[in-house]
Amino acid sequence: MKVKKLAAVLIIILITFYGGKFILKEYVFPFKHKEAIMKYSEENDLDPYFVLAVIRAESGFDTGATSHKNAMGLMQITDDTGKWIAEKMGLKDYTPDKLYDDEYNIKMGCWYLNNLRDEFKDVDLFVAAYNAGRGNVKEWLKNKEYSSNGKTLDYIPYKETKEYVDKVKTYYNIYKKIYE
Repeated sequence: MKVKKLAAVLIIILITFYGGKFILKEYVFPFKHKEAIMKYSEENDLDPYFVLAVIRAESGFDTGATSHKNAMGLMQITDDTGKWIAEKMGLKDYTPDKLYDDEYNIKMGCWYLNNLRDEFKDVDLFVAAYNAGRGNVKEWLKNKEYSSNGKTLDYIPYKETKEYVDKVKTYYNIYKKIYE
């Protein structure tokens, strides 16, 4: 009798663990656009789970997403930023409509994340720059109220950006835990 109860408990634990992980992977934290994310994260030396975290925070995987600031697509790139990225990447075929193309958007977004990482080094800084703009982050670093050393931020003055940085880091940790 005890063996049957123990077996039943073990089966329930296994179903809960593996079934729960399946539900998380399939419905809560999916790995959508895997081929493009793997390709462009590798090209830009980014962790694909980090790219997933940014996409989840930016658009929730809604290819047609447009923000109140007219940022477009999966990685929520504005037309001005898209033009700048296209110029730096040497993309001659850029149009704002291309930001709604999954692969094109991921290609540009990964390049931009890598560009910001190269400039700011610190994850909080480059994620904040992705959200609030590199100019704002540079200004915050100069301000003793926000940065005691001019290299990292002690305080992010925009509530939205602080929440965004925390959200991306949380999603990143969840994706790593689920998929590794």
